[in-house]
Amino acid sequence: VQLQASGGGLVQTGGSLRLACVASGFIFHDYSIGWFRQAPGKAREGVSIISTADGATSYADSVKGRFTTTSDNAKKTVYLQMNSLKPEDSAVYYCARSLNIGTYYYSDEYGYWGQGTLVTVSS
Repeated sequence: VQLQASGGGLVQTGGSLRLACVASGFIFHDYSIGWFRQAPGKAREGVSIISTADGATSYADSVKGRFTTTSDNAKKTVYLQMNSLKPEDSAVYYCARSLNIGTYYYSDEYGYWGQGTLVTVSS
């Protein structure tokens, strides 16, 4: 199982970025994929999840209305479109796969972490 996140960078407040998480090594449409982030000195935070089986999504309150996660099952890729970015969104963003087949909403139900991609939002 491998997940590769990319797309991070430096952006100004109010700007946008799209992160991508490319998966391999498992049957993609059986699992949920989550986006998580960790800022320096802070605990890891769940950002969003998507069920690749039916497209169901869930978002942290802090990003609702600004972030959208989608899945392209043919490309085995999950995207995180981030709009109206704020300095507090700055963090290393990780994608991870659910430990089991199905739809899962809690971070302790996720494993198989990809390497992170750094997002920095300047004020």
